[in-house]
Amino acid sequence: MTAVLVAAIVVLAAALLVVALRMRRPSIPKRTVGRILVPFTGGALDPTVLAAGIRIARAEEATLVPAYLIVIPLEQPQDAPMQHQVTTAMPLLEAVEHAALRAGVPVDARIESGRTPVHALKRLWEAEHFDRIVVPAPAGRRHGFTPKDLTWMLTHAPSETLILRPDPVNGGEKHS
Repeated sequence: MTAVLVAAIVVLAAALLVVALRMRRPSIPKRTVGRILVPFTGGALDPTVLAAGIRIARAEEATLVPAYLIVIPLEQPQDAPMQHQVTTAMPLLEAVEHAALRAGVPVDARIESGRTPVHALKRLWEAEHFDRIVVPAPAGRRHGFTPKDLTWMLTHAPSETLILRPDPVNGGEKHS
């Protein structure tokens, strides 16, 4: 009986020691990223950039925020309805949402307008917080962000920014 009591006390002491050591050891907090912005314009989002945004969001357990940026011509008022651009944006945003949801990534899509892509992006940054930004670089002669736009983004972005350049040989498109 005494041997059983001694063994129980030893086991209890060992368990208390393990708990005490765990409490003394500082834990390293996991860095979480809540929202990853993927802005695009010009009627397309490069598949390489979309796939990267989805992979990052999945790895960081974050929400993917695809944002279609509409450019309003100077001839029109700032708040002019842009039905044609919205009609272009909606199927693209829906395709992004389906791809992200298939990968198990939550999506919170946006449409923002401005006089330039940078103006629209600046308006979006002023309205919402993003933990990371994944931006497509221009490939070939496609519409989208210019090198000047990208330079501005890198110097003014409110959070970590990643610029991805699609394969320049294929002009950003994958061929089989």
